[in-house]
Amino acid sequence: MSRLGKQPVIILEKTEASFADGLFTVKGPKGTLSRTFTKDVSVTLSPESVVFAPAKETKFAQALWGTYAAHARNMFKGVTEGFTKVLQVEGVGYRGEVKGSTLVMQLGFSHPVIFDIPAGITVSVEKGVITITGIDTEAVGQFAADVRAKRPPEPYKGKGVRYVGEFVLRKQGKKAT
Repeated sequence: MSRLGKQPVIILEKTEASFADGLFTVKGPKGTLSRTFTKDVSVTLSPESVVFAPAKETKFAQALWGTYAAHARNMFKGVTEGFTKVLQVEGVGYRGEVKGSTLVMQLGFSHPVIFDIPAGITVSVEKGVITITGIDTEAVGQFAADVRAKRPPEPYKGKGVRYVGEFVLRKQGKKAT
């Protein structure tokens, strides 16, 4: 039994939800999100909440039940508040800037690293802090992870791209005897 799936998903103010032919759509003040759900989980809409329940008694349906409820909660939060990931760039000469629909970063390589910013995501850079915002939590998180993966923080000097608040375990360097 899913603890998340048992709880109804509350439809927030200024949002509306619809479900037809396996497509769950949420509209809100910041935009519209859609996701395809399989027929293994039944979706029941009421004016104030959405209830998910397994349509079949299979392991697959039991696994997806709580997952779909979590996706719906994230969709409602995204179209009302949005999601934000903040990255910090540390290192001498490490920097980034937004040029049109691309993020250009200098990360200590012999060439600049260029990222195409996906549709629906906004990126701003100020003094070594990169702020990524959007309504889709998966798109925001994946873009932030892609940027961080190009130069993750190294354990000796801490140079690289890290999430704000991320703790990097520092190692001791070589000692002179």
